[in-house]
Amino acid sequence: MSRESAWPDLAGRLEVGSDGARHHVLPARVYFEDTDFSGLVYHGSYVRWCERGRSDYLRLIGNEHRALLEGDAGAEPAAFVVRRMRLEYLKPARIDDVLEIETRLLEAKGATLNLAQRVLRDGAVLFEAEVLVVLVSMSGKPQRIHQRIRAGLMGG
Repeated sequence: MSRESAWPDLAGRLEVGSDGARHHVLPARVYFEDTDFSGLVYHGSYVRWCERGRSDYLRLIGNEHRALLEGDAGAEPAAFVVRRMRLEYLKPARIDDVLEIETRLLEAKGATLNLAQRVLRDGAVLFEAEVLVVLVSMSGKPQRIHQRIRAGLMGG
């Protein structure tokens, strides 16, 4: 048994909300390194947690990051990169808080994914982000998102 299969929550989980849409939830604990001199979570920590949430969401729906980087199925090597982020800091988190990073697909186009992300503590929204990511080849050109990934985004 691989370590990853022994720890099924390592990448979080996919859930279906009351609206019928699938989303990803990644648990996180606030450690001392996540805080600033005031004892509150440093603003950059939210961005880092969202990056992990997006990465694990894409992993669970069928995007193998390493395969993309190595040129999946004969395609040019590529990676998802952030093009734009809109961030809203609503309430502070503190050391030892247990948080959930939630990631939802808003829209998928040719080479882009528009994602909504939230950081929650006990159901209360602390942080919101809207993030546009683009699949870009190593030569710097946008690439159409693979059918395997599209199928995963749609729950297939």
